[in-house]
Amino acid sequence: MAAWERAHRLPLGAEMALAFATGVGTFALAAVVLEHIDSRVVAAVLGVVCFLAVVATARFVSVVYAVPAGMAGMLAFDWFYLPPTHPFAFPDTANLVDLVVYLVVGVVLGELAAHTARRARAAEWAHREIADEQVALRRVATLVAKGVPADDFFASVAAEAGTLLDVHGVRLARYENGTELVHVAEWSLPGCAPPAYQRTEVEGTTVAAEVLRTGRAVRVDDYEDVATPFTRGADLKSVVGVPVVVDNRRWGVLIAWSVSGPLPPETEVRLTGFTELVATAIGNAQARVELRSFAEEQAALRRVATMVAGGAAPAETFGFVAGEVGRLLGADVAVVFRYEPDGVGTVVGVWSVPGVDFPGTARMRVAGGGTAATVLATGRPVRTEHFEGPEGSIANCFAHLGATSGAGAPITVEGRLWGVMIAVSRAAPLPAGAEARLAGFTDLVATALADADARAALTASRVRIVAAADTARRRIERDLHDGAQQRLVSLALHLRGSVQQAVPPGSDDLTAQLDRVVDELGEVLGDLREIARGLHPAALAEGGLGAAVKTLARRSAVPVRLDIRVDTRLPEPIELAAYYTVSEALTNTAKHADAEVVDVEVRTDDSLLHVVVRDDGRGGADTGGGSGLVGLKDRVEALGGRFSVHSPPDAGTSLCVSLPLAAPHEHG
Repeated sequence: MAAWERAHRLPLGAEMALAFATGVGTFALAAVVLEHIDSRVVAAVLGVVCFLAVVATARFVSVVYAVPAGMAGMLAFDWFYLPPTHPFAFPDTANLVDLVVYLVVGVVLGELAAHTARRARAAEWAHREIADEQVALRRVATLVAKGVPADDFFASVAAEAGTLLDVHGVRLARYENGTELVHVAEWSLPGCAPPAYQRTEVEGTTVAAEVLRTGRAVRVDDYEDVATPFTRGADLKSVVGVPVVVDNRRWGVLIAWSVSGPLPPETEVRLTGFTELVATAIGNAQARVELRSFAEEQAALRRVATMVAGGAAPAETFGFVAGEVGRLLGADVAVVFRYEPDGVGTVVGVWSVPGVDFPGTARMRVAGGGTAATVLATGRPVRTEHFEGPEGSIANCFAHLGATSGAGAPITVEGRLWGVMIAVSRAAPLPAGAEARLAGFTDLVATALADADARAALTASRVRIVAAADTARRRIERDLHDGAQQRLVSLALHLRGSVQQAVPPGSDDLTAQLDRVVDELGEVLGDLREIARGLHPAALAEGGLGAAVKTLARRSAVPVRLDIRVDTRLPEPIELAAYYTVSEALTNTAKHADAEVVDVEVRTDDSLLHVVVRDDGRGGADTGGGSGLVGLKDRVEALGGRFSVHSPPDAGTSLCVSLPLAAPHEHG
């Protein structure tokens, strides 16, 4: 049924009374006219005019009036023109009853015909409305499927709904924090738009407030007593609001209004079709955002895991993780904070957006509100919008930065609460579930710390082993020097002295045998000195690394070119490692390389000692074939150094060692 027909249709009783009155008036008018007509031609013309008038009434007014008018006209023609005619006077009782019966029957027939016509028109109108609605919804659904930008989609929804529903305006708004209404999109006819707003409070008994409160469609047909930014300065007659529900949450409201009269009763139902598509579009958009966020999170976790697996230093890992977390969550500051036993903590890793200066490697108190204190107290992830704390606390530092939203997750290493990872924002709230997403990164930080502790323990153990071996070497060398060597020297002197003097004259064979024994004792003593020198080189202890390397070069069977740029004494473990590197390399070159010359470079650079030994031999060295290089590699790595061998076939061999000048301390 058309809106005009609904608005102008009379109640059933009034309509039937008016139809009866139309029939009475038609009968009276026809009686007066027929009383003065004598010509059949005129009567025929009058009949045609009466027929056309009835048809016009049925076409342009209503068949409910046309049927009694037509029947009244025919009854008047029968009574006053066709013989036998009735006198032109008020009918008697019998004729009056007949007239009333005819007119009542005409009214009933007209009402039935009108009802049938209305149903037919309503069905046609409903079919057309459904078709138009389906077309409009299909256009909107196409936009949903295409994933058009949100602003364009919402504007299209408002325009489609407004055009289809024959209203004066449509507005889509979003609820925020349960207290505010944020404008999203709007369509209206010229001059029919209420005042615009970007953000307003949800208050009173407005349609938006009632929709938020009840979660159902709401209609207000009298806005005179409702004063809101939506109605101020606007003459609204009827307003309908329908909730937009996303994941069982009242996301927003779709509002339609009229400035001329009540909106049709089916407006709520028809608006629901659009809100469902809006909810689908929002759900799809959220799914895409969540999928993109998940992919970004996995990529960030993969980058952090790669760094942890590569054995990066904890300090480097902390800053890297803070940067990944800050960028992923859209935070302004991300911090890795280590708890200390005295109620304070230390910032060990920090990242911030440009323009935000957060103190790095600073000690701060853990007190007041905020994430650090809450995580320390509960040991669980936390989200907060409060950063109150005393001066010098990390909460107070965040408060000075203007933080409004924060999340933190504990870093637990081997069952012990080591620290907390914190992300804060100064403007928009952090994404929902930010504290849970931090947990994946804190697990990797804990893994990095555990790995670093394990590596430190392993390095300390290897340092102790190397130091113990060096100490044993020195003890053996000292024992040989002070014991066996001295006894051999004393024995040789005794043989050359008193024993040879006691040989009787003429005992040349005995003298020759004693001379051979003394010579062999000298050779044994020389061999023993070489063994002692290999255990702990005296040249290194007396003259330093440069002198010791020069001694090795003089003894080498292959010519050696030296480039030594070390002027000072270095820590003993470093000098020993460098010495044994050169010694092992020269020994291997002489045995296996078939080289003509060896280049030895020893130099310091910043905080490292570099030792490079290159030969021009056959190459193709097997770095895992013997224990010498393996032991040497262990010694270098135990000191925190790097060891590498490059030996392509027919291109010589290069052994490169880099050692930190500050040798690692032993750990107890």
